[in-house]
Amino acid sequence: MNFTSPFSLALGTILALSLLGVPVGHAMIGGSVLYLYVKGMDLGTVAEQLLNGTYQSFLLLAIPLFILAATIMSSGSVLDRLMRFCNAIVGRFPGGLAQVNVLQSIVFASMSGSALADAAGSGKLMQVMMTKDGRYTRGFAAALTAASSVIGPILPPSIPLVLYALVSGTSVGYLFIAGVLPGLLLGGVLMGLIYFLAKRRRFPVEDKVPLREMPRITREAFPALMLPVVLLGCLYTGITTPTEAAGLAAAYALLISVVLYRSIGWGDIYESLISSARVSISIGMLIAGALVFNYVITVENIPATLSTLLKALDLSPLGFLLLVNLLLLLLGCFLEGSTIILVILPVLLPTAVALGVDPVHFGVVAVLNIMIGLVTPPYGLLLFMMTKIADISLTELVREMVPFLAVMAGALALVTLWPDMVLFLPRLAGYSG
Repeated sequence: MNFTSPFSLALGTILALSLLGVPVGHAMIGGSVLYLYVKGMDLGTVAEQLLNGTYQSFLLLAIPLFILAATIMSSGSVLDRLMRFCNAIVGRFPGGLAQVNVLQSIVFASMSGSALADAAGSGKLMQVMMTKDGRYTRGFAAALTAASSVIGPILPPSIPLVLYALVSGTSVGYLFIAGVLPGLLLGGVLMGLIYFLAKRRRFPVEDKVPLREMPRITREAFPALMLPVVLLGCLYTGITTPTEAAGLAAAYALLISVVLYRSIGWGDIYESLISSARVSISIGMLIAGALVFNYVITVENIPATLSTLLKALDLSPLGFLLLVNLLLLLLGCFLEGSTIILVILPVLLPTAVALGVDPVHFGVVAVLNIMIGLVTPPYGLLLFMMTKIADISLTELVREMVPFLAVMAGALALVTLWPDMVLFLPRLAGYSG
């Protein structure tokens, strides 16, 4: 490799800026602009091509709208109602509150679509509840919260799957419904592990909710539970586009929080808008940087070169997916998930399609890999977040994380080896892949 080539200089600049603390999106823009300057390319022409291409996609509008919906639902009493509902369903089982942690992540997934949002919102509340009066150790509670937060981006609506749809041209609707069974599988294996550990470590069981209370608790949580039904129903009946469905989700969240629950006021709405705008801007800058850098990658013909190299290895589709699993799990330990989706997956996708790997299956497998990477030592982003939330050492968290990683790896293997599990629901909805 020529370390003085324009591409090497661009990579070195991105790495150096990132190490200096510059946001990844800005670093990619800086490195890419340097590449274009050294190559003598017209920056104006490049910018025009980008603006007339992917960055003009209306699909991008779905991201801030999903974020706004999640922020509104988290700011009022909706989360408390959902917690009571989850406790009524699974709190009576061994490791009751730990089971509630997983179930609330499954339910909250219909609002956030982000692992970090889940951990910082409902996950933070669960950490306090689980460690109160010493019922669970801080290390176990933090490890479980990190592991259960991974479920959010697999189930719809999923921001990572929206980003994958953006770079792959795959249907958002089919991707959303394809993530349902893998997401439920992930929640199921985590709850199964908790049941086993609860018997072994004698975790407490929560008080049973009287049967007569169930209708009231369900009625209170029902409007919030209907959000994914409304969202997916509008998508698969063709009433709305993905972007319009995201707008409907935000409007529905505002309606039930203000009119039905009366749990937020004008000040809360303003704070939700500001918070959503901050997150959306950071994601938008990351997308902008990735699109510019992807242009550089295309000019360097890297996707075609990599495709030729992998074809020379004569890999089967399964062999390719296993190789991708290892690569993405490794990258997920060091890089932010959106960066991997926007920069790495467009390079791998042409080879996957050429080998006969279904793009919907590939997308779900890739996102599941990336999310597990968030909780994989030594640099998983969720691990560092949970050490701050739980105020524990990384060593203690990693020790408790090992059994969760084992069952999550098993779920990943099943999703990789059994494409029909991922594609079953999309095919019922009309997918021809």
